[in-house]
Amino acid sequence: MPNIKTAISIEKPVFEKMDMLAKNLKISRSRLFSMAAREFIHRHKNAEIFDLINEAYDDLPESEPIVSAMRPKHYKIVKDQW
Repeated sequence: MPNIKTAISIEKPVFEKMDMLAKNLKISRSRLFSMAAREFIHRHKNAEIFDLINEAYDDLPESEPIVSAMRPKHYKIVKDQW
């Protein structure tokens, strides 16, 4: 997969923490930022899926057995992703 160079502006404290973390992990800052971006994208995708699941349940009354049974299970799957 080809790499693309880019310039970004971030707050100094964030940069310093990322720099320290990259050194501790013995990886480049570029690699760390790439990993962080992938994780953020993954979490955002999970949030979108959760929203779609909620939309699917919107047509059903809360008292419907499938809704009361599945909504908490779906929430448990994605709750730690944010």
